[in-house]
Amino acid sequence: MHGTPDAGPTPPLPLPTDRLRFAMPPMHESLDDERRHRKERLAGALRIFGRLGFEDGVSGHITARDPEYSDCFWVNPFGMPFRHVTVSDLVLANSEGQVIQGGYHVNQAAFTVHVQVHAARPDVVAVAHCHSVHGRALSALGEILEPITQESCAFYEDLALYDAYSGVAVDAEEGRRIASALGTRKALVLRNHGLLTVGDSVDAAAWWFLSLERSCQVQLTAKAAGRPLLIDHRMAVATREQLGGDLVAWINYQPMWKDISRSEPDLLD
Repeated sequence: MHGTPDAGPTPPLPLPTDRLRFAMPPMHESLDDERRHRKERLAGALRIFGRLGFEDGVSGHITARDPEYSDCFWVNPFGMPFRHVTVSDLVLANSEGQVIQGGYHVNQAAFTVHVQVHAARPDVVAVAHCHSVHGRALSALGEILEPITQESCAFYEDLALYDAYSGVAVDAEEGRRIASALGTRKALVLRNHGLLTVGDSVDAAAWWFLSLERSCQVQLTAKAAGRPLLIDHRMAVATREQLGGDLVAWINYQPMWKDISRSEPDLLD
């Protein structure tokens, strides 16, 4: 630590990287463990959405596929405020929207869309859809995101527009059309309606919704102030390849999960 008078003190040696903490998605020893994990993350995501004002009356849902019964989905109870949801409040419903576990009804209109997205995308664990303010504003313009920021590039060529509005979606056919418009992408703007995102975990689907809503806000703000400069195609694709995967979304979401689970531990009840 002494060094020489001219060189100054010798700095400490770097720590081995295996001694540094870096969270990664957990491996589960049983289906029950995985089910509990998904339900905890679902309750947490709903509370975060409630904090951020994404709730609008009884509109808005996040669904999570059950790890054992792949055509059954955990969802928030009808009429319960997002910020009050606990793990024990969550409802399990089958693909017909019939409740098979839990003590509350399910919003059939929203659940119909979620079921069809899940059916079309067996790779998807979670689907998030809410009537957030900036997402609705962008959807009313019939636009999608332009590559004007690093964050919006994560959705570049991975975001579609469902360019129709036919009222409240209450039938399976409308859900199938929405699922078809989404295709293999991770996000969808529903014209005159709002946003929908998917992910291979609750964390990823929730992060994509959060990031998409913020990106909508930035685009609307930038266009109100002037003409945004576009990031060129090559750089937009390269940025999406770096930031647009579900693992990156999972990692980005962890500070929010730690905050909500530590500040509101009753959500785990």
